[in-house]
Amino acid sequence: MCGIVGYVGPKDCTEVLISALSKLEYRGYDSAGIAVFENGQISVEKAKGRLKNLEEKMEKGHRPKGHVGIGHTRWATHGEPSDINSHPHGNKRVSIVHNGIIENYIKIKNFLVDKGYEFVSETDTETVAKLLDFYYEGNPVETITRVLGEIEGSYALGIMFSEYPDTIYAARKDSPLIIGVGEGENFIASDVPAILKYTRHYYLLEQNEIAVITKDSVEIKGLHGEKIEKELQYAGWDEEAAEKGGYEHFMLKEIHEQPAVIKRTILPRIMDGMPFLEECGITSEMLKSFRKIYIVACGTAMHAGLVGKYVIERIAETEVIVDIASEFRYRNPLIGKEDLVMLISQSGETADTKAVLRLAKEKQATTISVVNVKGSSIARESDFVIYTHAGPEISVASTKAYSVQLSIMYLFAFQLAYAKGIIDEKRCRELTLELQEIPDIIEKALEIEEKCQFIGSRLMNADSLLYIGRGLDYALSMEGSLKLKEISYIHSEAYAAGELKHGTISLVTDEMPVIAVATQDDLLEKTISNIKEVKARGALVILICKETTDVSHDIADYQVKVPVAEDILMPMAAAVPMQLIAYYTSVLRGCDVDKPRNLAKSVTVE
Repeated sequence: MCGIVGYVGPKDCTEVLISALSKLEYRGYDSAGIAVFENGQISVEKAKGRLKNLEEKMEKGHRPKGHVGIGHTRWATHGEPSDINSHPHGNKRVSIVHNGIIENYIKIKNFLVDKGYEFVSETDTETVAKLLDFYYEGNPVETITRVLGEIEGSYALGIMFSEYPDTIYAARKDSPLIIGVGEGENFIASDVPAILKYTRHYYLLEQNEIAVITKDSVEIKGLHGEKIEKELQYAGWDEEAAEKGGYEHFMLKEIHEQPAVIKRTILPRIMDGMPFLEECGITSEMLKSFRKIYIVACGTAMHAGLVGKYVIERIAETEVIVDIASEFRYRNPLIGKEDLVMLISQSGETADTKAVLRLAKEKQATTISVVNVKGSSIARESDFVIYTHAGPEISVASTKAYSVQLSIMYLFAFQLAYAKGIIDEKRCRELTLELQEIPDIIEKALEIEEKCQFIGSRLMNADSLLYIGRGLDYALSMEGSLKLKEISYIHSEAYAAGELKHGTISLVTDEMPVIAVATQDDLLEKTISNIKEVKARGALVILICKETTDVSHDIADYQVKVPVAEDILMPMAAAVPMQLIAYYTSVLRGCDVDKPRNLAKSVTVE
């Protein structure tokens, strides 16, 4: 949830830490802080709020000077956002930054209070810092090993000991951490974008590993002190890919990147015009052996899974159950070795989704993960992984990650349907070709951006609105509603259009906006009837439909026409205006589009 960084090298450490943290602020921005070795001591500066608050504080006051340090940008869990609760935590002997949650921190805190320690913050992290201090007898690795044996929960830790001013230490369990490797300098970071300015080479720190990092060396050890050899990874992204590229916000840039990243994702998985998931180790023989498919995810990823359900059941005639990860794991799901569990996660570190993965493996189900981050926990622990080559997605509101997840759902459905003999080769080729043409259709959909901006101007003063649709349009409406509410703070809900008369229509009042999605030809008449119902009650209706759909102008106040694809693929095209409407509504309301309040990009704790 939080972002951590560390640096050892010849450069101005404070400058490097601030630069690296700026690339991780999407992981949390309730507070920020750094700890730097300065004149033989650990110098700490931290501040509540955005990273810029810390920079302004140091400009007016003390700016640490040194070449070794750690930094943190926080998404608050234990303790409200404040200067005191900000990381780093520690004392003159030890300082740490932490991403994750220490579940048994109260027990540890009580133990340390009995030993005479005093606590100043409300965080769980401070207990780890003081436990390190309590056990420290001169050997940092032995101390860290002992502490890791006592703490429970998830963590990625960056640690400094005052007696070792040329070294930082790192450890992880369940929270992501990489070690950047440069020339005469090394780094730690929660995510790759933080180090791209300095190096593209990095190691993935695995579960329960401890790293000892100096400017010239990286040594990785297990909990028993054994030395571990690592394969050096290379980040194909460049720094520009993690920057705005001239767009006002990352979200808008990422919306416009969708055609390119969809191509990048699907083309390696198509061979001779047919789906080819064998590239990921997923064979047709394996696919047709499953009794039932479960798709489990959170938020936007779950909405992609819901579209996947409609498509798989329609095309491949296979039962699919879609569930929210945080609910699925606690309801004793009836999964077994004949079932497939698909896990969708942009970061590959989503805590609830990761817990479902481990539950599925306990029950001997086959697991396939659909993730964006190479080497992430979910990717490593799944039986099979399909990477969505979206590149870094910085905006908290997911757009291009959603689109590439959808593209994988389609490829999976097509190959499954063909493997089971539900569709023949000719139909499979037709569908696959249609999918390959989707990037061009999305390019055309982006041309209606100005119309979406105008729609945003009509929504910006709304207090509440509804999204309605049927079938695939309903699944897409759920994602459109989430996008709007999470970045504009307008209360918004999505409902199956046929359910309006069962209660929801009582919410419709004069001028209440209703966004109706009607891209499915076989459901168009029924959806139009539902639109008439809300229109008759004074709703301001925005209709999103195909550009070939011919409806009278009195049906809706505004029509947003989307380039045409085959019905089953329309969610990929229609997602674009819904993203743009949410974006421009938020911009016009003066909201912080890329960093909506109370949200973080990667939810790595429950």
